[in-house]
Amino acid sequence: MAGGKGTRLHPYSALFPKPLMPLNDMPVLELLLRQMKCAGITDVILAVNHLSHLLEAFFRDGERLGLNIRYRLEDQPLGTAGALGAMLDDLDEAFFVTNGDLLTTLSLKNMMAAHREAGADISIGVFEREVKIDFGLIEIDERSRMTAYREKPKSTHFVSMGVYALSREAVRQHLVPNTYLDMPNLIAKVKAAGGDVACFHEDCVWLDIGRPDDFALAQQMFVSDRSLFLAS
Repeated sequence: MAGGKGTRLHPYSALFPKPLMPLNDMPVLELLLRQMKCAGITDVILAVNHLSHLLEAFFRDGERLGLNIRYRLEDQPLGTAGALGAMLDDLDEAFFVTNGDLLTTLSLKNMMAAHREAGADISIGVFEREVKIDFGLIEIDERSRMTAYREKPKSTHFVSMGVYALSREAVRQHLVPNTYLDMPNLIAKVKAAGGDVACFHEDCVWLDIGRPDDFALAQQMFVSDRSLFLAS
């Protein structure tokens, strides 16, 4: 999925699609595509919209990366899952959907193997992330009396990494061509219909390049040891 506007990275993403944001000398999306190639993936469809001509000019047909890349232009934003409705018959029985700015060392090969072994309808790549509140947290009761005071508390949660393994026939009934649908809504529909939604977690690096702090850290990590990402 490479059609978003990357609003959190404005003003840079106004002229540059976020998947082309560089880590030193390599765009984030190229790094992901190289990881896909290493995982045995051969065919990729890029759902594009914002500044799509730049993405097509850079990646072309994917021959440089050893991949077969095709493009699906969205005339209007379709969300993180809506583009699947028009391309479902072009996809394998089990396939990946990822954000175009995904930056991780997660093993796609291991994730797909776990998805198939579990017989899941959808598998979500998840990452355990610490969340810190930068303020003193006050809890109050119905009389507005303080019941607890916690200074800058921390908690850990599993968050979606933006990479999913899907079983084609399990999602088919929930997709309508050219109709907006976000991935969380698709997952909720599958779950409500009795589908099996698994979560895949392994010890890995995952960074959100929409956050300036994470993007700066990614730059440092890639420059110091690019094999960390390219070995995935």
